[in-house]
Amino acid sequence: MKLQISFSFILFLLCINISCTKEETPCEKKVWYFDADFDGLGDKNNSIEACDTPAGYVANANDNNDNPKSNATIPTKGYISPNTYTGMKLVWADEFDGTALDEKNWNYELGNNNGWGNRELEFYRKENTSLRDGHLVIQAKQENFSGFNYTSSRLTTQNKINTKYGRIDVRAVLPKGQGLWPAIWMLGKNITTVNWPKCGEIDIMELVGGGNGKDNKIYGTAHWDNNGSHAQYGGNTTLNANTFNDEFHVFSISWDEKRIIWYLDNVKFHEIDTTPTGLKAFQEEFFLILNVAVGGEWPGNPDGSAAFPQYMFVDYVRVFQ
Repeated sequence: MKLQISFSFILFLLCINISCTKEETPCEKKVWYFDADFDGLGDKNNSIEACDTPAGYVANANDNNDNPKSNATIPTKGYISPNTYTGMKLVWADEFDGTALDEKNWNYELGNNNGWGNRELEFYRKENTSLRDGHLVIQAKQENFSGFNYTSSRLTTQNKINTKYGRIDVRAVLPKGQGLWPAIWMLGKNITTVNWPKCGEIDIMELVGGGNGKDNKIYGTAHWDNNGSHAQYGGNTTLNANTFNDEFHVFSISWDEKRIIWYLDNVKFHEIDTTPTGLKAFQEEFFLILNVAVGGEWPGNPDGSAAFPQYMFVDYVRVFQ
């Protein structure tokens, strides 16, 4: 009797633990979208399938800017330009005080556009632009997207904000490292009809990053058409200490019907006479461009020495006339 009870008991245990359990119904997988900035909205370009909600993912794909909040520190020091200039008044400015870029003023230029004529390596995305603590943040990232290894942003005021003559001040901190190419510049409003370089180009500031003194040197250049060929005239200036990544500087031009003058922190470093007939492009309206390129013919490509992500922080853009 005892043996019989024990044997039955063993069978009972086996039935419960091994052979008599019901098969579980296979789960129904769903698509979940990554929520990098933890706002409850998912990124349609970053999804996985799973039965249950994976950590960091949500069920919707409603986010149009899922850029993680940058933990990069925005410098608090640096040069601040005057709010007024004698004989001039402020006619337009963006202080970047909102929560998102004001698209009444700015356009996003997207893609790679065959390297933008410079063999650049980045793919420009809207998601690499954000506003934080009263600053515009353009983030250059090393990531695979749409067949490219780097992403960044390029913003323009084309067809929205144009200017002819005056003073332009842009207060910014620049990225650094081999292959980084931040720029604050302008193109003629008529580029869509006469093309480049007939439209004219004014580079308020360009930096080609890297060691050996590159990260503390900026360039100011004018480009135009000279009887069917490209002409340019530029100057540069160098910081005595530190780099343009360490604190804010103000990059400026003063522009009238006779000349363009370039300034760093209100100190002149370059000038061009625009009165010759061949430079008539600089008597027309121009629009603004802010971007951070990666790679290209001038800076060369990243070589592993540059740490990504890199940032350009812009405190304000101001136009006086």
